[in-house]
Amino acid sequence: MENRFHRKGLGPLYSTRRLLQLLSFIIVLAIGIKFYLFVSQLETGIIPKFERPPGVEAFLPISALVSLKHFFVTGKINTIHPSALVIFSIICMTALIVKKGFCSWVCPIGLLSDILSKLNILSFKKKVVLPIWADVVLRSIKYGLAGFFVWSIFYKMPIQSIEQFIQSPYNRFADIKMLHFFTHISNTALIVILVLILLSFAIPYFWCRYLCPYGAVLGVFSFLSIGKIKRNPSNCTNCGRCEKKCTSLIKIREKQSIRSSECTACMTCVKTCPEKQTIGFSLSPGNIQLGQTTIALILVLIFSIGISMAKASGNWENEISKSAYLRYVIQSNLPWNSNGQVDPKKMGKMMRAMKNLQIQRPQMMQQFKKKGK
Repeated sequence: MENRFHRKGLGPLYSTRRLLQLLSFIIVLAIGIKFYLFVSQLETGIIPKFERPPGVEAFLPISALVSLKHFFVTGKINTIHPSALVIFSIICMTALIVKKGFCSWVCPIGLLSDILSKLNILSFKKKVVLPIWADVVLRSIKYGLAGFFVWSIFYKMPIQSIEQFIQSPYNRFADIKMLHFFTHISNTALIVILVLILLSFAIPYFWCRYLCPYGAVLGVFSFLSIGKIKRNPSNCTNCGRCEKKCTSLIKIREKQSIRSSECTACMTCVKTCPEKQTIGFSLSPGNIQLGQTTIALILVLIFSIGISMAKASGNWENEISKSAYLRYVIQSNLPWNSNGQVDPKKMGKMMRAMKNLQIQRPQMMQQFKKKGK
């Protein structure tokens, strides 16, 4: 079966990169399930006995950017969503060493894009490649989105507005809003997601290449990366296999060192090249060659060290108490709609929650006195 996949251009069934992608996906899935259970218990009026997983803040990029400006101005990491800033900083740091390796080695959306790309190869004889002008125009979208957020937060928002936003209910409970976006998804949002999935199937890596603002930010940082794909022209036979398999559509044969902001260090070109010591990923200075295992270890170490330092310094858990989360959830799930009509299901749910609140009132009062919230 493995040889069949090689003939189809899918690469080996298992590789170091694929294993790290799967490990990352399992971790993200576990965080998502735990947070879902956390919020579900709150919605029934029960204070969870387990802690909210801080890793969920990886999905709060706006909060991370706001926190980053707050840090630049005040020199302090705010305590509302500190892990959002920590994770964002760690991801940006990886781009300084292994380019956009996060996208192809860690990001769960990158894994989904890989799967859709493989399905595309199995389904169609020819890969859809957009005209150069269309590719350039579409790629500008993600940089435009990233630039808009950076400009709005770092240039337009004064520190007073930054602090007000950080303490606002919108930001304090942005993690719950993010969860509800998926658990109470609107028809419009569902259609948009399905369209993006279909586009990523028809045009491989459509979201990653053209729309992801996170990838755009990492692309800028990757220009400063000490690690790059390098080609030895004297060994190259100009067969073009590297370019044919490149998921980022980079013209590898035209360069000796790949500085492109689109390179994700996926190592596909390295594995595809039939000539030894022709294409490789290396660190400068010193031209230190890195294999898949080393790149994986670098990514794991950066994340492990960064998160461990955040925990040791008290910048991992947020300061929002479970009681505060409970009050917000109860208030945001009132059974009346915009027309003043009562939803029977929501009313029943609220009554059960109120009953549980009465049972847990002593515990809530104790937490309230302890934290002063």
